[in-house]
Amino acid sequence: MAGGELGHLVIALFGPTASGKTAVAEALAERIRAELISADSMQVYRGLPILTNQPSKPTRLVAIWPLHKEASVGEYQRLAHAAIDHALAQRRTPIVVGGTGLYLRAALAELQVPPAPSPEARARWERLYDRLGPERAHCLLAGRDPQAASRVHPRDRRRVVRALELAEMGYSLRPRNDRLWSAEARHPTLLVGLDVPREELERRIRARTEAMLAAGAAEEARRALQGRLSTTARQAIGLLELARLPAREAAEAIVLRTRQYASYQRKWMRRLPGLATVDGTRPPHEIADEILDLARRRQRLPAHRGARAGA
Repeated sequence: MAGGELGHLVIALFGPTASGKTAVAEALAERIRAELISADSMQVYRGLPILTNQPSKPTRLVAIWPLHKEASVGEYQRLAHAAIDHALAQRRTPIVVGGTGLYLRAALAELQVPPAPSPEARARWERLYDRLGPERAHCLLAGRDPQAASRVHPRDRRRVVRALELAEMGYSLRPRNDRLWSAEARHPTLLVGLDVPREELERRIRARTEAMLAAGAAEEARRALQGRLSTTARQAIGLLELARLPAREAAEAIVLRTRQYASYQRKWMRRLPGLATVDGTRPPHEIADEILDLARRRQRLPAHRGARAGA
């Protein structure tokens, strides 16, 4: 049978940025035969190890794509499924760790991810949006995909353009059978969220920002911007701030953006199905021991495809 000490089980670890996910995942990997797999939309890029806080321990799906590549959830999903299945076949426990909620769900489930648009199609829809203006572009979307239009603000250029792209390809930004918030998973999965109080999280964010600057994040940003960057890579927090602002201003801007992103991740935590929340303020080894206890008692495991098929 595939799987190791914990059987055919996947451990998924989620939490806001600076909550200590990487340290806890590495502590888990010290206790069991495991394979660490990243679910972070920025750690997939090479060339930004400091800004994206890439782990020092071997982790799958870290630094796999050049900075000029447009990130694709569909491509990531295929790689993540292969990494998880390979770990189980090797009798290792896959530990999927990251703060990108969509990537985490894509790794665990069979999301119906539409293909990425061509750069030409993206540019064409962007030009149309700019030519028509927000209201008329949104009206066009409403005529093609009313459900998606009802969930997107006319002035949210990125999402209106994306919704129009999807409608053209026969998909929807709001599909009818959306598995994003379903508890279904490909394998039995223990999903754990690290809970850190807001004040402590901000303290950690500030400390991590200072450590990044001391480690040479500004020079890393300047080197990256000398080459060709995809639109997805440009979203890395700190990349543009460090290139355009004086050091102190850049640090404050990074703290602000990181804090906003952490707030967004907290919203994902509240919606993730089957989440077991643990206190993230303790040392990583204590948190790891609690997670292993949960795993061994098979508590709070969300539904999975195999269980349903055999019901």
